[in-house]
Amino acid sequence: MKIIKKICFSTLSIFLSAFLFANDLPNGYGGVKLGSSLETTKEQLKKNSDFGYNGDRDVSFLPGQDDTLIETDATRWGGTFLERCWFQFNDNRLYTIIINVNQSKMDYYSIFTTLCEKYGDPESLTPQKAQWSNDDVTMTLEKPLTLKYVDNKIFDEIQDKSRVEKSVFEKTREMFLEDL
Repeated sequence: MKIIKKICFSTLSIFLSAFLFANDLPNGYGGVKLGSSLETTKEQLKKNSDFGYNGDRDVSFLPGQDDTLIETDATRWGGTFLERCWFQFNDNRLYTIIINVNQSKMDYYSIFTTLCEKYGDPESLTPQKAQWSNDDVTMTLEKPLTLKYVDNKIFDEIQDKSRVEKSVFEKTREMFLEDL
């Protein structure tokens, strides 16, 4: 009976810790948070020199879209663990952070084990990447050494907007096939 209680308690502990970890993912890095406005993100980038932000010259507007991209290069500062970083906005909201980590100063395994200790085992693991996610954030560690944060809600909104309606021909074709 004691063994059964221990097994049940252990199983419950594993499920609870997995649930707690999954809800505790970070929504950004270095003071930069997903969902922030362009101006707020610029201010945070100025405060954290690790990103290598140079001001408005790092900001570009994607033609024909309401999207903005900030690209930074921290390699010129030398002392940081970061190399290049990208911050992508839609409707003035930050929805993607991509950080290339300096491979001469950090390794994949160290980051992977740290993320596993903090957030539990990844929900998806392939030779190319490890991924953690909850309702709000997807965090991915990709090889060789890139860390990505995605705001799931904003990303889903963008996906919904970009879906193209089927053409009249496609719809009538489907109707014809259904009638067979």
